[in-house]
Amino acid sequence: MSTGTKETPGDNGAEAAIPELVIISGMSGAGRSTAAKCLEDLGWFVVDNLPPALIPTMVELGARSQGNVARIAVVVDVRGRQFFDNLRESLADLDAKQVTRRIVFLESSDEALVRRFESVRRPHPLQGDGRITDGIAAERDLLRELRGDADLVIDTSSLNVHELRAKMDAQFAGDEEPELRATVMSFGFKYGLPVDADLVVDMRFLPNPHWVPELRPFTGLNEEVANYVYNQPGAKEFLDRYTELLQLIAAGYRREGKRYVTVAVGCTGGKHRSVATAERLAARLAAEGVETVVVHRDMGRE
Repeated sequence: MSTGTKETPGDNGAEAAIPELVIISGMSGAGRSTAAKCLEDLGWFVVDNLPPALIPTMVELGARSQGNVARIAVVVDVRGRQFFDNLRESLADLDAKQVTRRIVFLESSDEALVRRFESVRRPHPLQGDGRITDGIAAERDLLRELRGDADLVIDTSSLNVHELRAKMDAQFAGDEEPELRATVMSFGFKYGLPVDADLVVDMRFLPNPHWVPELRPFTGLNEEVANYVYNQPGAKEFLDRYTELLQLIAAGYRREGKRYVTVAVGCTGGKHRSVATAERLAARLAAEGVETVVVHRDMGRE
């Protein structure tokens, strides 16, 4: 991803700044339209379903707007191999022109996508004569490479519209872009790994407060639960050393131009150890100047 800026001559001979660009893509039914609407509400110029080959042209038009179009968001709906090849060529063109661009990828589980398509009684755009799951599998295969190149992956499997908007707001609201933004997410391994995690922490090496009757009803947000967890041998040392490791990783992310990281902290049920650790880890990151959002994915599911 390019992080430089470039200026091109305007119509009056003055230098025109190339707009910042966000490309929104991902699985059909995962919330692309909601993410785009959120950016539109934040003042971005949003273009829905623009053919990938026209993305560089749109950026050039924005550069001629004399600052009226400083931030462009493009929703890309990849439905065919040629379509994807055109997108890849456009991304290479943007990088050659040193355009600051980011890719936001909306992900969701097969179960959630099937449920959403069935609820609106619509077929998947790629299912043809097959089932919804056939269309999902075909789209996932087409998008695999793009997902790997994404700067930000958001798993919307368990998010409602308001929660997705809150995530987008947390990443894009504000005039100043921080060097790095982190989401620290607690989760329960018995509910599955978060698919949008960049790093996964396993806290199951610590005793489980679930087996302490007076602590079982509470969560890791409770002070007594958190104290129980972090009075265990090795808990504080782990937090100290993992924070140091994250500092090293964060420095590498910044050098590579990566602006977003999701750290998933897991325990058995996502209620006690992972919640307490996510809160403390987020506080450590915030103290280091990393803008941090905390999400407790599975708290309350039991």
